[in-house]
Amino acid sequence: MNGWFLAAGLTASGVAAVHIAAGHRDVVRPLLSCGLADEPRRVLHVVWHMVSVDLVLSAAALLYLAPADDTSATGPVAWFVAAHFVAYTAAFLVVTLSVGWPRPLLRLPQWMLLLPVAVLTVAGAV
Repeated sequence: MNGWFLAAGLTASGVAAVHIAAGHRDVVRPLLSCGLADEPRRVLHVVWHMVSVDLVLSAAALLYLAPADDTSATGPVAWFVAAHFVAYTAAFLVVTLSVGWPRPLLRLPQWMLLLPVAVLTVAGAV
């Protein structure tokens, strides 16, 4: 059993749950009721759902890898998932820090949920 992958998978499951529950309330509802033109609004709605699916599948992949003891067999998938969460973290940090908000790291704190999944996954892959 790879405890790191198990911890990463459980954390990623939590991230997916937070994304789906809080994201629907705080992002999707306001997005769907805003004055944005219909096509961009619907594209953003689909993108939100794509991220939901991506987070759930990533969590499932990590939980699937957890019982394996051989990192040579699980490594490529684990490194892909880790890179994926690093990229999501970086995207949130770049966007947040480029806006010029006061205390920007707390305005869009999603990076704080995403980074631990990457770190735990890397720990399990090495």
